[in-house]
Amino acid sequence: MSENLLKGKKGIITGALDENSIAWQTALKAKEQGAKFVLTNAPIAMRMGAIKELAAACDTIIIPADATSVEDIEKLYDEAKEYLGGNFDFLLHSIGMSPNVRKGKAYGDLNYDWVQKSYDVSAISFHKMLQVAEQKDILNEWASVVGLSYIAAQRAFPFYSDMSEAKAILESIARNYGLRYGKLKKVRVNTVSQSPTKTTAGSGIGGFDDFFDFADIASPLGNASAEACAEYIISLFSDFTRMVTMQNLFHDGGYSSCGITQELIDIFVEKKK
Repeated sequence: MSENLLKGKKGIITGALDENSIAWQTALKAKEQGAKFVLTNAPIAMRMGAIKELAAACDTIIIPADATSVEDIEKLYDEAKEYLGGNFDFLLHSIGMSPNVRKGKAYGDLNYDWVQKSYDVSAISFHKMLQVAEQKDILNEWASVVGLSYIAAQRAFPFYSDMSEAKAILESIARNYGLRYGKLKKVRVNTVSQSPTKTTAGSGIGGFDDFFDFADIASPLGNASAEACAEYIISLFSDFTRMVTMQNLFHDGGYSSCGITQELIDIFVEKKK
């Protein structure tokens, strides 16, 4: 249902790959709420997904860009500003990748060149997008920037490997740039820590399905869907959250605040029988 929460707002949504992705669902919700935006993804990711279908559904264009390249980000901002007819009110950073996780490398046997790649793609790209935005003065006052994180940035998870550090860096960038950009131009910068979600990226993690089921049982509201996360992101893009910044916001059905649930105890007791 449209309440025109983003009517008149312009922005950029990164990382939409297919209908399972949070960025894809965010684009659909942003369109529904009256926003005008462009889509972007790395050229290699665009070949893997169906982003052209999303662009058609949202009546917009796709501007290919590698978010690890400052030159590409500059070009993205210039072309997006020309297409949208002005500066931006929101940015979504939905970018993450770990070669070590993809190739099943144990945490005690990491390829350090791949570690740097993980950090650059998943976290430093967030800083680059913010820094280029500041240097180009491309964000309007009270603009909202959101990055997608995960609880493994703050807790130990055996399967998340070097992505844990990447997400921790991402959250730190949100705090530090949130301080800077808030003072400069009242721009808000936050991260959203989402439930395990059956996206293409998430499903590629070893043992994901088992953990998805565990988190669902451990969360009083169950796992939050990609669509629900998109709705939350839209609220952060809206004027109703103007005073929210420098936060890592958990959108996980209560999982992050739970120790244990009776359902988990019951499963454990049943296994002991």
